[in-house]
Amino acid sequence: MAEKHPNVLWIMADQLRFDYLSCYGHPHLHTPHIDALAKRGVKFNKAYVQSPVCGPSRMSAYTGRYVRSHGSTWNGMPLRVGEPTLGDHLRQSGARAVLVGKTHMTADAEGMAWLGIDPKSEIGVSRSQCGFDPFERDDGLHPDSLRQNWSAYDDYLEAQGYKSDNPWGDFANSGKDADGDLLSAWLLKNSRLAANVPEEHSETAYMTDRAIAFMQGAITDDRPWVCHLSYIKPHWPYIVPAPYHDMYCERDIVDPVRSDAERDTSHPLMRAYLDARVCKSFSRDMVREHVIPAYMGLIKQLDDNLGRLFAWMESKGLSDNTIVAFTSDHGDYMGDHWMGDKDFYHEMAVKVPLIIADPRPEADRTRGSVSEDLVEMIDLAPTFMAATGCPPKPHIVEGRDLTPILHGKQGFSRRYVISEHDYHWSEMARTLEVPQEDAHTTMIFDGRWKYIRCEGFRPILFDLVTDPSELTDLGGSEDTTHIAARARMESALLTWATRHHSRITATSEVLDRQKKSAQTGILIGFWDEAEYEEASGIAFRDLKPVGRP
Repeated sequence: MAEKHPNVLWIMADQLRFDYLSCYGHPHLHTPHIDALAKRGVKFNKAYVQSPVCGPSRMSAYTGRYVRSHGSTWNGMPLRVGEPTLGDHLRQSGARAVLVGKTHMTADAEGMAWLGIDPKSEIGVSRSQCGFDPFERDDGLHPDSLRQNWSAYDDYLEAQGYKSDNPWGDFANSGKDADGDLLSAWLLKNSRLAANVPEEHSETAYMTDRAIAFMQGAITDDRPWVCHLSYIKPHWPYIVPAPYHDMYCERDIVDPVRSDAERDTSHPLMRAYLDARVCKSFSRDMVREHVIPAYMGLIKQLDDNLGRLFAWMESKGLSDNTIVAFTSDHGDYMGDHWMGDKDFYHEMAVKVPLIIADPRPEADRTRGSVSEDLVEMIDLAPTFMAATGCPPKPHIVEGRDLTPILHGKQGFSRRYVISEHDYHWSEMARTLEVPQEDAHTTMIFDGRWKYIRCEGFRPILFDLVTDPSELTDLGGSEDTTHIAARARMESALLTWATRHHSRITATSEVLDRQKKSAQTGILIGFWDEAEYEEASGIAFRDLKPVGRP
């Protein structure tokens, strides 16, 4: 009898900070359903994304490869048509990869046209959807979308009676003032309003319902599946329906992590960051007081909907054979370090929550445990592949299987994590007049030293042992310890950068064949028959030259 592989429910919240969950230490925002997931699985304390921006972070998660490997370095940068994804690997082993929600994937239309691939064909759809079968894709973020570009969620709102030229913007992401005037949540001052839609019709509730619909339909399908339930919130626009809109107030806001020395930095790139509009905005207390309660409400709503989802799975018997992984694609500064949005490498931006609950008996010994291993978002792809019976593909997938950690065994190790950012599009690049090819930063972190290489500028260095809040930049320090740490981290970064990153056709068969050239009649450097026979172990008379049967 063939082995029964578990399914995987891969939940990703967009722009969710790791420390805005009670199981990760938030003192006022209680998330009992996510906490309960942590109690029946492993909570990872040192999980890092490969870019602090939606698109490239997700492309790394979906390919199991670093940003420099897959080349999609910014939102809207197409993932090249030949880049293998988790869905491709699973499909080859008879499993399914299904999407419910957001990917931020942009299709390589030019590449498909060059290869003659019809975007509407089976291959074209797969290439356009990051390798997933799109049960329902919704990337949101369409403030002025034409009717032909509406998502299914827009159609759903209209079917519920919420009719306008842009239901997503006018209902899910706007509120009304006391006079009944419609106010857009794109303006931060309106964040504390209740969203102009009942909670049961909000984006978060809708995506939860769609995940249930997929799983209900898949109950009779024998194929193992990975369902990527990818929520758009708590990403901006920051607005949440009642009763979550006024569930939190200024008293629930944790003080910002920042110092005057950071604001007075002489580092040109950091100075340009702090002078950018979003950072100037979130450095103001009034902005934090408007936005953070709404952000907390969005997370509380997410937790409640996950509770509803988990209860439904339990009632259908799905919990016994479904691995549940919960994470985020990056965090949100919320005024910490005088910054807003994401785009850099402090912990609240590049470190994410990661909880994995594996129902298999092998994971019983680790339930409720906490892992301090350095892990990366690219580790999820090989973990899900192993769970669903897909053979490993180390020549393609750069992440590492987390199963040993989940099952309490030896076999997982990592010395450092990597994250990258392409800021060519930004105010910072324009202010500093940095050309596109140089507008790039790379972080390497070994658990203590966080080293950030800034092309064209001096590096930035934090010591998270003596400075866990990352308030003191040691990148220009003359202290010998700091000089040695910078040299060591730069060397490690160079080692990583010079590895094979694009040799995705180097299967074990190909590598093995290349080692046997002398056995197939390709004779280089042999003086005579005896020398050949000693080296190859094959009698020269038995050699079959290339091209002969």
